[in-house]
Amino acid sequence: MDSYGGYLDKNFSKDSKITVILLVIASTAMYEIFTYSYKAIMLSSNVEIGLFAKILLVELLYNGILTIVLYPLIQKLGYKMEDIFKNPQILTRYF
Repeated sequence: MDSYGGYLDKNFSKDSKITVILLVIASTAMYEIFTYSYKAIMLSSNVEIGLFAKILLVELLYNGILTIVLYPLIQKLGYKMEDIFKNPQILTRYF
């Protein structure tokens, strides 16, 4: 069985800025919806969809713009992490 990371690695291009921006926006939306729902259930507070939608829209725009600005740094970091985790680290000290 393949891991989720392996699935994303095979099916999404890390070189596409649009793909990265859409993934950031989608993950932000899922996180905010989950935390808002959890807090509404746990605190038994009133659910204000309109206010939540405005806040969510601002956060999505902010994270999208921030991703565009920081994309070169994110890309370099991603390639370094890929090299670390994909290349087998063999310790030859004892052989």
